[in-house]
Amino acid sequence: MTVLILEDEILSAKRASQLLTEYNPGIQVTDILDLVEEAITWLSQTPEPDLLLLDIHLADGLCFDLFEHVTLKSPVIFTTVYDQYALQAFKLNSINYLLNPLDKGDLTRALDKYHSLNHDNRNFSASDIEKLRSTLQQLTKKYKSRFLVRFADTIHYKNVDEVAYFYTDDKVVFMVSTDGKKYLMDSNLESLEEALDPALFFRINRKVIARIESIQKVKTLLSYRLQVFLKPAFDQEIFVSKYKSQEFKNWLDN
Repeated sequence: MTVLILEDEILSAKRASQLLTEYNPGIQVTDILDLVEEAITWLSQTPEPDLLLLDIHLADGLCFDLFEHVTLKSPVIFTTVYDQYALQAFKLNSINYLLNPLDKGDLTRALDKYHSLNHDNRNFSASDIEKLRSTLQQLTKKYKSRFLVRFADTIHYKNVDEVAYFYTDDKVVFMVSTDGKKYLMDSNLESLEEALDPALFFRINRKVIARIESIQKVKTLLSYRLQVFLKPAFDQEIFVSKYKSQEFKNWLDN
């Protein structure tokens, strides 16, 4: 079994090579490269290895750039610093994704999975690569962590963990903080929705964006709609339409 390692951190590359040998002394690490450009040249001139171990972030770009220049049929194990929950989308044609620094048990399970798979026709498509890029962009996107608000004639800022929810009333947007205070904002719900972390906030309807911690309870109605109760309490009834109810439940379930 041959393995190509693409990793720009020397210690990480050495650890990967060592763990592969410990797993099976017969594994041959054909090369250790640290640049996408090097890998493109290497794969264009050398028989494709049985498996590729690719770090996502490299000194000269992302490892995904590799797939735009060479067609690979070998399975891939991605290595990354992102947490496991966030990287579900990286499974695709890859064997697995592993966190740096590599854990021996995780690598062993990934290699066991490699041996259990049928490796025919496993090349990445253009749509696969686009999904990977899109996922990475979402992971690296910087969401707002602080908000400028007004109370009477004074200006304040609130950190994201102080926010309970946002709502609009007659085209004016308000923030309600976790302690129940209401602040005026110079914004609109559309721009806020774009700037907020979707793991933390959900656009319940046209009037309300709520933070996950502000959801006190959810009631199922006969019409397949959901009624949402917030804390601090909102002075109007809040409903999720039947068309959006499944998306909302998926969000609650993370």
